[in-house]
Amino acid sequence: MVSAILCSNANQTLLLMRNFYVLPTTLVVLIFLACTTVATAGSKSRQHILSNGLKVIAVEDHRSPVVVSMLWYRAGSIDEFNGTTGVAHVLEHMMFKGTRTIPPGEFSRRIAAAGGKDNAFTGHDYTAYYQQLHKSQLAIALKLEADRMNNLILSSKEFSKEIKVVMEERRWRTDDQPQALVAESLMDTAFSVHPYQRPVIGWMDDLENMTATDAQNWYGRWYVPNNAILIVVGDISPNAVFDLAQHYFGKIKARVLPTRKPQNEPAQLGTRRTTVKAPSEQAYLMMGFHVPTLRNIENDWEPYALTILSGILDGNAAARLNRSLVREQQLSSSVSVDYDGIARGPGMFVIDAVPSPGKSTSEVEKGIRDQIDKIKNDGVSEEELSRVKTQVISSTVYQRDSMFYQALSIGQMEISGLPGNSVDRQIEKLNQVTAAQVRQVANQYLVDDNLSVAILDPQPMDKKAQPIDPSAGHLIH
Repeated sequence: MVSAILCSNANQTLLLMRNFYVLPTTLVVLIFLACTTVATAGSKSRQHILSNGLKVIAVEDHRSPVVVSMLWYRAGSIDEFNGTTGVAHVLEHMMFKGTRTIPPGEFSRRIAAAGGKDNAFTGHDYTAYYQQLHKSQLAIALKLEADRMNNLILSSKEFSKEIKVVMEERRWRTDDQPQALVAESLMDTAFSVHPYQRPVIGWMDDLENMTATDAQNWYGRWYVPNNAILIVVGDISPNAVFDLAQHYFGKIKARVLPTRKPQNEPAQLGTRRTTVKAPSEQAYLMMGFHVPTLRNIENDWEPYALTILSGILDGNAAARLNRSLVREQQLSSSVSVDYDGIARGPGMFVIDAVPSPGKSTSEVEKGIRDQIDKIKNDGVSEEELSRVKTQVISSTVYQRDSMFYQALSIGQMEISGLPGNSVDRQIEKLNQVTAAQVRQVANQYLVDDNLSVAILDPQPMDKKAQPIDPSAGHLIH
């Protein structure tokens, strides 16, 4: 699929969502363009910044009497330190464990009693919390969210229980999933300095040794209004939203944020390879290339060209990799491309594939390289370019009806330093991509010096092992 990034970083690790089953990176099917086009389709957006620094974005969408409220913190695993990896996600769990006035678990019970639903998710770049409910109940969501921004209680008793839940989450979603281990190993190999090297859920050793104090320090460091963005989409009046935000969040004091030092990954000087041995019935291949991400809506063109390139390779069933490797040569049973177009840190252009029975990862890698070389040498035709652009844009149509994904895309762009109201211009820039630009980014970035390769060397399966119940992934926090 074209860029699977729950708007960001899906190929860098698994995005962790409270009470949600976390899909492998190749199945989180939210394309880069979806993150830039659903945001204000048929909607009116306004923003206001409170005196304490909280940015409030209100998007009117009057098609149904529903609102989605999302509170984003610009604090994810990218901000963690060695020794406490996973603390951003651990605190996400703890945010549901009670405040000075709200008992543990009461947050979600009150939202449910109001006829709504709530959840949260953590990524490399952010942690976000959301509620979806009837427009008349918005005040309840904002009151509860403001309360836990300022009054969270991190008891050692609740922490000791919840850290075990997180460790089990890691076992189930990563340690017992061979493809997830390969994805984790790829990022650990591709990045030698940048914190994208580390998994969002954290290393097990860090989780085993984490304390409530670590989570408390994280909360105190980043959970402040001047490090947050509140986004409300739905059947609302922007002025009413701003008034509610002022009423509930306005009294929370801003605090000085820690200095975020540059974390630049040094240039890679040659292909890196790693092998993961794990029980599995199938081999697996991941190839990751360092590529740029969008920093300037007007001046950047490479991220747009890379998005189109990913669509040419894997935008639909007839795209080049699927047509050649799966149908014609039968080298692979599946192949997909992920590209992170929007992120606080550096991007990765990841191609992953499962070899067909009797085929090796080296044969599949050669097949992928051959298709990339054809684009480098011969380019793409205007007809193919036009078709892929149409497919990329049309694939977002169904996303436009979702208030949730409007809020999601705006939040991701804002957290990454991009204006959430730049949708139309980004579409125009995508439409301006030329065949020569697609060929240029292929030649410039899909090269061995930018490449890391991770393969799964399948080991014999334990026939005595009990199959995993998928429902076990819906961990109640």
